[in-house]
Amino acid sequence: MLEPAHFTKHVPLLSLAFQSTPFAIAQLDDGSHNGTAVWLSGQALAMALPALLNGRRRGTRKAIELGSGTGFTALALCSLGWHVVATDTRAVLSAVLQRNIDSNRPNLPADAGTIQARELDWTVEPAHWTWSHPTVIASHNYSDSDAPAETLHPPFDLILTADTLYSPQLVGPLLGVLRTLSATPCPPIYVALERRDPRMADDALQQARDDFSVQRVPDKKVSRAMVKAGCKWDRVEWEGVEIWKLVLRTA
Repeated sequence: MLEPAHFTKHVPLLSLAFQSTPFAIAQLDDGSHNGTAVWLSGQALAMALPALLNGRRRGTRKAIELGSGTGFTALALCSLGWHVVATDTRAVLSAVLQRNIDSNRPNLPADAGTIQARELDWTVEPAHWTWSHPTVIASHNYSDSDAPAETLHPPFDLILTADTLYSPQLVGPLLGVLRTLSATPCPPIYVALERRDPRMADDALQQARDDFSVQRVPDKKVSRAMVKAGCKWDRVEWEGVEIWKLVLRTA
């Protein structure tokens, strides 16, 4: 049974199931990086994916996740038939993300999509991004000596991010990356957050409204999806978790 993340931070190797697919997710809770453990909003977003994506065509769809952390949400989406780029900082990539993606590929169902893990530093200007490097999209320090690789690249049909609105300093860079990735064809963006700091969350969403339509996914829809996924948690166990849908507004 899937337990809320705040009960399992001390577990170095989590056994997590998504639908009928089992995943073994390594995590670190040493405080060195925010993204190296499973977080509650990421769990909720993963469990809600079938409901959020209901009716969307499988197989040829491409998605990118920002701040993938342990990779659980990206792996869940991949198991649904999506081709996924899981991104995070170099530190998180080397600590947990890359090994979780590599070690769980054999667990994916036969009709799963492909999945790649790559570095994407939100503070790098889009003019300096690359889509042909095997491990990097945006970095302040990387070598372009690697041979071009067959990588997933824009346009993307879906963008995901969970538990990335926790610092005011990161809101601007995150929204900038979302604008860049949404240039075409204006894909839906699902942002999952924990409302630890209500004022900061409200400020971030208000900033997003400058360029995006912003709509909250109803709690009832999220709750039904989680129950269907086997998460029969009391509402208090995921209190403060919200999922928002953003779409870039076009002129």
